[in-house]
Amino acid sequence: MLKWFKKTERTDSNDKAEAKSTPASADKKGSKSQSGRPKKRTESANKPKQAAKKKTDRSNTSSDEAKPWSLDQFQVPEQDDKIRFHDLDLPDCIMRSIAEMGFQYCTPIQAKTLVHTLDGKDLTGKAQTGTGKTAAFLISMITDMVDYPIEGRRSKGRPRALVVAPTRELVMQIAKDAEGLIKYSDVKVLTVVGGMDYEKQRRQLRETVVDLLVATPGRLLDFNRKGDVNLSDVEMLVLDEADRMLSMGFIPDVREIIRNTPHKRDRQTLLFSATFSDDILNLARMWTLDPVMVEIEPERVTAETVKQQVYLVGEEDKFNLLYNVVRQQHLERVMVFANRRDITRRLTERLKRTGIEAEFLSGEVSQQKRVKTLEAFRSGRIKVLVATDVAGRGIHVDGVSHVINYNLPEDAEDYVHRIGRTGRAGAEGVSYSFACETDSFMLPEIEELIGQRLECIHPEDALLQRPA
Repeated sequence: MLKWFKKTERTDSNDKAEAKSTPASADKKGSKSQSGRPKKRTESANKPKQAAKKKTDRSNTSSDEAKPWSLDQFQVPEQDDKIRFHDLDLPDCIMRSIAEMGFQYCTPIQAKTLVHTLDGKDLTGKAQTGTGKTAAFLISMITDMVDYPIEGRRSKGRPRALVVAPTRELVMQIAKDAEGLIKYSDVKVLTVVGGMDYEKQRRQLRETVVDLLVATPGRLLDFNRKGDVNLSDVEMLVLDEADRMLSMGFIPDVREIIRNTPHKRDRQTLLFSATFSDDILNLARMWTLDPVMVEIEPERVTAETVKQQVYLVGEEDKFNLLYNVVRQQHLERVMVFANRRDITRRLTERLKRTGIEAEFLSGEVSQQKRVKTLEAFRSGRIKVLVATDVAGRGIHVDGVSHVINYNLPEDAEDYVHRIGRTGRAGAEGVSYSFACETDSFMLPEIEELIGQRLECIHPEDALLQRPA
């Protein structure tokens, strides 16, 4: 039920640089403004919207037709300080998915963004991974496509919604989250990423009517230049982790991608970043129109959801400590971070020799093996995942109870990203850091960044015993 505001036309040099006309083929149910966006819903506009919604609701049992579902089966009590998903007037097919995924109340970023994005407003959000921002923008996008289905035949490879993210792992995670939310709708999701089967992705674009496309910049631009994907029908655009795309040098590619989408007056644009640097704010001004600004401070999220503890230990005792922490605490899903590829490989081999199910991710691991390793970690076949910072930043796996920093990171900001793998979306998590004579000098910088003192203790003798 995306409710759009008709926006005042505004032209400037940036607009012209990013402009492209809106296609006339975007024929949605419901009334539209002159800009091509559906107007904010009024009482008189309820009938066409309800008709579209009923059509979707009747088909929302496609995965289990023998068991029809109603909102009465998903009861969540009201709380003064929280927003329920019930309070957002979402389609029943999305509410059914939300119920199955175990969500009840909006996280802070969801509460602050959905009230605006469901009204069609552009938004610039400051939030790190693990805050629930992915679900926030996906719910808004999918709601629009459910409530305003396109009538008649549609061309292949012309998405209605586009999410651009900097890494393959993040793209795959966003798509996985989207699959959960579209389970009882007719919305189709497709991914386009580098490092995976090129021809297979090309065939999918040529043969599939796609609603939501999630992509990395380079591969998307390649397909766009060759005519395999057409972005002129994009109604909703999300730029996720814009700060990382900036630091990784993707902004020129993103500029070209955006020039191939409709003008910013004729699309809804959401930009998310972990930081609000001057460069990011300038990009936001260029690509969005009168955006709502939302900020979720990472320090507060980290401090409230993750218990952080530092073990002061010699380098030669680190492996024994790692083994005993995993064994004695019966850890079932833990991520271990190391600073170098050779360390991740060596740790994994030693853990396996002690009978602990473990695998590693680093830059030397092929994309096919990365996907298989992540799926094994999610399913519980692997208990310990050892990763470098580059490989680990794009990993989003629910239920990671512990993060262990085998080495303290060389960059304090990487500490925040590491422990963000646990304590996600308000859940509680634990972080252990092993500080020795070669890396303990990083502690003051980390403490300054997160705004709190870390508890430093010496491990008990039982935690330093060699594996039997």
